[in-house]
Amino acid sequence: MRLTHPDGSTVHLAYCTNVHPAETLDGVVAQLAEHCEPVRRRLGTDRLGVGLWLARDAVRALNADPAAPRRLRTELDRRGLEVVTLNGFPYEGFGAEVVKYRVYRPDWTDPERLEYTSDLARLLARLLPPDVTEGTVSTLPLAWRTGFDEAAADAAHRALSELARRLDHVEQESGRSIRIALEPEPGCAVETTADALAPLAALPGHRIGLCLDTCHLATAFEDPARALAALDRAGIPVPKVQLSAALHAGNPQDPAVRSALAAFDEPRFLHQTRARAGGVLHGTDDLGQALAGDALPDTVPWRSHFHVPLHAPPAPPLTSTLDVLREALDVLVGGPTARSTHFEVETYTWQALPPAARPATNAELADGIAAELRLARDLLTDLGLKEQQ
Repeated sequence: MRLTHPDGSTVHLAYCTNVHPAETLDGVVAQLAEHCEPVRRRLGTDRLGVGLWLARDAVRALNADPAAPRRLRTELDRRGLEVVTLNGFPYEGFGAEVVKYRVYRPDWTDPERLEYTSDLARLLARLLPPDVTEGTVSTLPLAWRTGFDEAAADAAHRALSELARRLDHVEQESGRSIRIALEPEPGCAVETTADALAPLAALPGHRIGLCLDTCHLATAFEDPARALAALDRAGIPVPKVQLSAALHAGNPQDPAVRSALAAFDEPRFLHQTRARAGGVLHGTDDLGQALAGDALPDTVPWRSHFHVPLHAPPAPPLTSTLDVLREALDVLVGGPTARSTHFEVETYTWQALPPAARPATNAELADGIAAELRLARDLLTDLGLKEQQ
């Protein structure tokens, strides 16, 4: 969907297809018909943005055959879909039964991450709609924190600097500007927006900025206004925003709260869990670790990196951090100018929800994604944006 900000700029709203596990080009094409077009039809809109997740093998196939991107563009067009952003965080295997720490490999110290992201940028320049000149690719926030020392930081900096050079070349060659957005995530070398200031400020030009994921922001108990003000002071752009909500437990001392949290402790993804007490952020790598021991103080709320559906918060005694998302949107587009124009709903955890809350069919999943997009659209229009017809 496209909306117009009061400043006249076009704001793109999409949803991320990493919720649909497909790792080949044929699989990606199939998901457009099976999932994406049905979501568009439920919304009653002629055009829907999709933030494609393309695994390594799919990207290789698309870049190896000049006709392949045209085939994908044709399929997008005939189904009323468009692409202005790609999710380049997972490299492969995101649909595996166990993902956990694997999603952080290869990291930005590995040449494979540079090649993969460069390929995504070149491909996106070919997939952009004719009237769009800027695309975005979100990516891993350098690396998982373990073992990320000064030498690793130097290697990541060199890789990102080379990427910036390649992005310049993409624009010279295609006339399209592709921007990369590092996505802070709990447990990573760049966990918070504050962690992103130094590495991003050290990079040349403005090709590489920050992807603000509002679930991750909330899990780290960051204040949206303060975080975005600090980024602004440092001159760091926010080319992409992922609209998501974290799991919030107000009173983890309560046995009923712990029982409810345990239903979200599942084996596929990491659900990094955080608590802030006395100005100090405490954390575990997964929800089960928080529930099993005393790693987190239980006299303050806990938040867990579990992307819960925007329109359907968990049942009491739990809730979600949708209010943090609202606050971030107010800062980003509630003012006289739009600070970001690429927004993507990214609830990839539908099939990781407690069994009673999981969609049982593709139709139920499409219903849920469409409901999330309606809510996101309404939040944007409440801030003065107008949906384009």
